[in-house]
Amino acid sequence: MMNFKNTSSINRRQMLGAASVLVLGPRAAMAETPLPVTWDMLIPPGVPYSEIIGEGDMDEVNDIWKPIYDANATKLNEALAGAYIRMPGFIVPLDLTSAGTSAFILVPYVGACIHTPPPPPNQLVYTTVDPPRQIEDPWNAVWVTGTMSTQLKSTEIAETGYALVADEIELFTW
Repeated sequence: MMNFKNTSSINRRQMLGAASVLVLGPRAAMAETPLPVTWDMLIPPGVPYSEIIGEGDMDEVNDIWKPIYDANATKLNEALAGAYIRMPGFIVPLDLTSAGTSAFILVPYVGACIHTPPPPPNQLVYTTVDPPRQIEDPWNAVWVTGTMSTQLKSTEIAETGYALVADEIELFTW
């Protein structure tokens, strides 16, 4: 039988420290080296870009073009599910308050979803950030770093194929 009185004891602070290393350690390691992701990587291997573009119809009542995409437009690259990534894009704010934006769609080119029909769902990333961030100039490109998931979502602006929980948003630089 073991005598626990003779073993060294671990106090609560040491236990919490050890637990935080186990929980935060892998995340901190990932945060140092996010996977660089480009827009073409969102399309699954073997699906040509030309096959994700669809036809469409004019919604004359609302005066907007409503694209019609086939199944290739919603095919997602499952290899990115759970990946800690860094990718460039432009912000289309969804939830905007005086504190900043807490949700936006990351889009591949300026004006996507605003002045033109939205790109296919596998070219749009629904992004959340907590706490909300002030976006100084939404027309500037940004880098967004965070954890990605493959998740089809419908918003008032467009259907998105990916979701990203952003840790960092910074002005795009080469």
